[in-house]
Amino acid sequence: MDKLDALDIEILKVLQNQGRVSNAALAERVGLSASACSRRLDILEKTGVIKGYHARLSQKALDYRMIAIVHISLSGQFAKTLTEFEAAVKLCPNVLVCYLMSGEYDYILRVAARDLEDYERIHRDWLSALPHVVKINSSFALREIIDRPNVGLS
Repeated sequence: MDKLDALDIEILKVLQNQGRVSNAALAERVGLSASACSRRLDILEKTGVIKGYHARLSQKALDYRMIAIVHISLSGQFAKTLTEFEAAVKLCPNVLVCYLMSGEYDYILRVAARDLEDYERIHRDWLSALPHVVKINSSFALREIIDRPNVGLS
């Protein structure tokens, strides 16, 4: 998909705020027929603009009260080292986000834990066991200021 037009942007804005909206209601909100709206949605999905539809769960309601920001350094940045680390980190269910970074650390992770004891278990059983890790630096979020799931569309 080369460029999103105004109708595509409007569809995406509605879906970011109301992912469960029916096609008929979506079409009405953006001023299209249901079939035209359905075709556009199909294109947005097939081209990867829409990556999926998800329920956004409350970590607090699920008793995950602690978020750790974890900086990880590896023994090197060889392709095999990165590939092995990335395959292993994807298996850890408490890792919410993992970024390959430039700068001082190789990766930054956002990790959910129930409490400090749970984080100790995650650190011991998962993070320390990841391949090629030579340094782990953990910081704990004191308070969430913003958690924006939607990207700004103009």
